[in-house]
Order: sequence, then structure tokens, then C-alpha cells
Amino acid sequence: MEGLNAISRHGVKGVIVNGVEHRSSVIVPWQGRVQAWPVDDFSALSEAHFELLAALGPELVIFGSGSRIRFPKPAWLKPLMARRIGIETMDTAAASRTYNVLLAEGRTVLVALLLEAAPSPPAGA
Repeated sequence: MEGLNAISRHGVKGVIVNGVEHRSSVIVPWQGRVQAWPVDDFSALSEAHFELLAALGPELVIFGSGSRIRFPKPAWLKPLMARRIGIETMDTAAASRTYNVLLAEGRTVLVALLLEAAPSPPAGA
């Protein structure tokens, strides 16, 4: 899979893509530059976050919503729908595995992985 971005490991604290560890939300396109996805909490997602994904021109977006599956609001998906780009939502572990399978099939897919910041410890802890 020369020139493609494969996920070699994933976990609750991050993912490894092409030997590079990412510990915050990340966009992994089938090829090209892996980039930070500027969101660290599901409640902070907006249409603008999905516009970033649509601008990369995949045929399909896999959205890894964190440690559990949470579906994006339909209004957030307008940029994808306008370009007829499919989207599938799953937890981050399943999203990573599914992305790798589709990548191996030669699909123009990207995965957007929401890696939420750990909550701050209570004051005085």
C-alpha cells in the first residue's frame, strides 16, 4: 500500500498512522497529508468540521465518534451531502478497522477520528 495512509494501531489515547502517533483528533485521508482535526469534544462539532472533510474530496467518510458511537447532527453533514459524499459513523476502534479495509480495497476514503481530551481532574485532587 505504497503512498497510502494506513492505521497500524489505535486505542483510547490515540492512533498510529504510517509510524507516527497522533494523540488528538485527526483526519486520515487515503493518501496525502494526515492532519489535525481541530475538535476535542463531541459537543464542539459543527458543520465547519465536516466541511473540512468534504473539501478533501473522498467518496466516503468514516467518522470515529470516540469510545462510543454518537451520531452527528444532520445539519453538520450538509457539506458532505451537497457533494454526494457518503458518511458512516462508528466508534473510533471500528472506524480505524473499517478505514483500513476500505483502503486495502482501493477506495478513496478518509477517516475522521474524534479523540477527546481527557477530563481535567477535580480541583485539589
